Amino acid sequence: MTGLDRTTATQSAGPAIHPAPLAEPSPRPAPTLAVTSAATAVALMTYTAPMVTLPGIAGALHTSVSAQAWLLNGTPLGLAALLLVAGSLADDYGRRRIFLAGTVALGITTALGALATSTWLFTLTRIAQGAASAALLASSLGLLVHAFPTPRGRLHATGVWGAFVSGGIAVGPLLAGAMPNWRTAYGILGAAALVVAALGSRALTESRAPRGGRPDLAGALTFGLALVSLVAALTLGRDGWLRPSVGVLLAATVLLTAAFVLVERRTRTPMIDLGLLRHRPFLASAAGGLFMGLAVIGLFSFLPALFQRTLGLSAMDTAWLFLLWSGLSFGVALQARRLAGRVSPRHQLALGFALHAAGVLTMLGAVDAGSWTRLLPGFVVSGIGSGLLNAGLPLLAVESVPAARAAMGSGAQQTFRYIGSCAGVALTIALVTSTRTPAHGADVAIAVSAGLAAVAAVSVVALRERG
Repeated sequence: MTGLDRTTATQSAGPAIHPAPLAEPSPRPAPTLAVTSAATAVALMTYTAPMVTLPGIAGALHTSVSAQAWLLNGTPLGLAALLLVAGSLADDYGRRRIFLAGTVALGITTALGALATSTWLFTLTRIAQGAASAALLASSLGLLVHAFPTPRGRLHATGVWGAFVSGGIAVGPLLAGAMPNWRTAYGILGAAALVVAALGSRALTESRAPRGGRPDLAGALTFGLALVSLVAALTLGRDGWLRPSVGVLLAATVLLTAAFVLVERRTRTPMIDLGLLRHRPFLASAAGGLFMGLAVIGLFSFLPALFQRTLGLSAMDTAWLFLLWSGLSFGVALQARRLAGRVSPRHQLALGFALHAAGVLTMLGAVDAGSWTRLLPGFVVSGIGSGLLNAGLPLLAVESVPAARAAMGSGAQQTFRYIGSCAGVALTIALVTSTRTPAHGADVAIAVSAGLAAVAAVSVVALRERG
């Protein structure tokens, strides 16, 4: 259906809680898919750009090795803290409205990141970019579900959207490596986000699934503080896991998580319906997102900086090397929709995790040998696995919740993904830098990543829906 087809037919999604005086405009599928995919790619480019420029950023901002986890973790921290509330806001107040607000905010905060002069200022802008990206990403799948109401159309749309997740991951490091410095790259990405927002204001139509009530700010606050405590504990653990400060932060994480659960049980409009945790497809989606962050994103976020330090690669050389992994991920995600009907999303995730585990295990010893060519087979196999994961996760996310709560389902799955990413990055840096040599630390981090991926593969298969 095109923008010229304006109908006033009543949708069959159930009775509206707050009937609108005018029917919402009919969705425009192709423009909706194009704009949401482009914005998602820009958000992921902003997220991954520091991967190959981390040594330059750390040098310019005088950032210590342990504090470099914050430079990488700022964006996933903002994402994980606000994705759930962003999904609820999108459903309640309009997915188009939240999407455009997030895209504009991403452009502004990314441009401000280019002007940062200290580690904390840069980290704060990264957290703000994550919050903006949360609004953009959580509302994107809600817009797509509304624009593509049939299972076949939804399969196509989520496959393309997942491919652009991989595409953004691929292009971000290349753009950053090709620029004269990291500040220029951030300026260009900020401008790109504002251009996409301008296009979206003309191409997108509004949709919502209101619940009534107010945003769950108490839930967002307790959840965000719990996540900050966890990341801080993992970051400080590099200097000793038995230090009192680490224990205090871990205890704070447990208490704040308990407070979050209590808030969610008592509030009228929670960020997440905790009853979904008894629903196996939703648990499979959450586990897939969590382990994607822990096993895949956590490892591959820090490897570029490690390879520059140990193998003598330049930022651009590293970007080209990682394009083998992320480019394959993009291509596989784009074609993975052909598996529909033959392979369930859960089994697709299990295969993706198994391929990642097998791929990274072939990279053991490469840093110690000083050979970047030994990394190539692992990048190929893991890239294919990552593509299957990026295609399967969004489809499972929207299938695991009612259609009217698609933005919440997307936000929940991605929240677990970026919780895993925050923890995975901090854990990888701690493992690499707390052993006797970087080469040995790299092998330990790779082995841990493979083990986590194997656990994930078993978990998503075991969480099948009961008959």
